[in-house]
Amino acid sequence: MAEKEKMTVYIISDSIGETAYNLATAATVQFPEVEFTYHRFPLSKTTSLLAGILEQAKRANAFVVHTLVGKGLAGYVNQFCKDNNLYVLDGMSKLINTISQKTGLTPLYQAGRNHKLNKTYFNRIEALEFAVTYDDGKDPKGFLQADIVLLGVSRTSKTPLSLYLANKNYKVANLPLVPQTNIPEELWQVDPQKIFGLTNDPQVLNNIRKERLVTYGLNPETNYSNLENIEAELKFAEKLYKKIGCLVINVSNKSIEETATLITESLPL
Repeated sequence: MAEKEKMTVYIISDSIGETAYNLATAATVQFPEVEFTYHRFPLSKTTSLLAGILEQAKRANAFVVHTLVGKGLAGYVNQFCKDNNLYVLDGMSKLINTISQKTGLTPLYQAGRNHKLNKTYFNRIEALEFAVTYDDGKDPKGFLQADIVLLGVSRTSKTPLSLYLANKNYKVANLPLVPQTNIPEELWQVDPQKIFGLTNDPQVLNNIRKERLVTYGLNPETNYSNLENIEAELKFAEKLYKKIGCLVINVSNKSIEETATLITESLPL
């Protein structure tokens, strides 16, 4: 029996992403000979957040499906995909624009207006908003309220992973690790079983960071992408993980889903 062709699908939304997911799966089930892997990125409401997600999509040569309605977001994704030769399906813009032209009315550009306002919906929105609020260590108090705390140096998929887990109703906070910076006191008050240290292979991280700088039109050879500096960052993180006693996950060869499954299955009952 021939091995199935594989395709990665990135599903992006500025709401919870159900419409985009249903749209993608409604089409992909028509191709049973292909093995599809889905990565869902809900509440993607800023271009800075989208930039990180799209860089991952580029590395995975993914098919991008989105239902972004926020002003400028759809255009940003569509242009990125065009510039980087990624196939993209914009599930909302053309339909909204057509209705606007026919009626002469201006659309609201509000995400998530078609969802039923039930308890499950509100719980998911709460988890997603929590992940956005406590992303990148913005407020250390979030560590005390989180179901999961993610630690990692830059470009270890903390934010996309936080949003993926939030879509599973987990409240997630994350903290970027930089040597010579103070670790918030709140972190030491968290159950180590709820903390997960993300790491990566130095060379893989070196390539990811260089690609990131090139995307922004910057010189790829900087302290940020320097291999020795990256190795020092990873050693700093490893030392911290040992001190905390948390589970360490190398994300270099793992999908978002695989890493998320490792985390959820390791949580205390």
